[in-house]
Amino acid sequence: MFREQLQLFRLPSPPAAAKTRHLLIGGRIVDYRLKSGAKRLTMTIDERGLRIGAPLRLSLLEIESFVQEHGEWVLKKLAELAHAAQPRHVAVRDGTRLPLLDGEAQVRVLPGANRVRWIGDQLVLEARADADLGLLATRGLHKRALAHFAERLAHFCDRLGLATPKLSLSSAHTRWGSCSKHGGIRINWRLIHLPAHLSDYVVAHEVAHLLEMNHSKRFWTVVGSIYPDWKTARVELKQRTTSLPIL
Repeated sequence: MFREQLQLFRLPSPPAAAKTRHLLIGGRIVDYRLKSGAKRLTMTIDERGLRIGAPLRLSLLEIESFVQEHGEWVLKKLAELAHAAQPRHVAVRDGTRLPLLDGEAQVRVLPGANRVRWIGDQLVLEARADADLGLLATRGLHKRALAHFAERLAHFCDRLGLATPKLSLSSAHTRWGSCSKHGGIRINWRLIHLPAHLSDYVVAHEVAHLLEMNHSKRFWTVVGSIYPDWKTARVELKQRTTSLPIL
């Protein structure tokens, strides 16, 4: 199953045992959370900021000296995170443009009974006056995603000579996709916002799990047989996570 992180949709709470401290790095005061009792000294930077895990035997001076040694990297990563975490909430209205596979979808809002339909790459929302346009747009994107992913699922299953399993959409916050021999394949609908080759990679990844329910060398060989450029796509997918719009 595909467990790449999508943490910007739901930010995890910091560990209860962690203590917040401050450190001057390159003229900037940096907050960090220190959690003692780790097996080794580690640094992690994500939406929660800088977090340090340290063994009990290390003194605070040793820990902060280690951080200072990597100060340039810390400041660089925090700056990248601040840039990536700019608000991506999209207010859906008539004329709004949304990323859609390798292009864009334009939203049209018309009076109606809260129905959605597609005309090419135009997403038409026939909405009541009090309608939640973001919810209607999401419904339309689900419809397009299901159709697109179904076609790609059939394609990759055919490449391996497999019957096409049941497909459903996921709104998971920590997975791009999942596979179960009994429940079929689930693909995160938000992939509809990314270039088509990236959703192809996720679909191919899950199809490979129909043969190998693991991430062994054999599994990646199966992935490579139907999606040769999986390594590049995997890196790009991680980088693109922070560009997804939030409706």
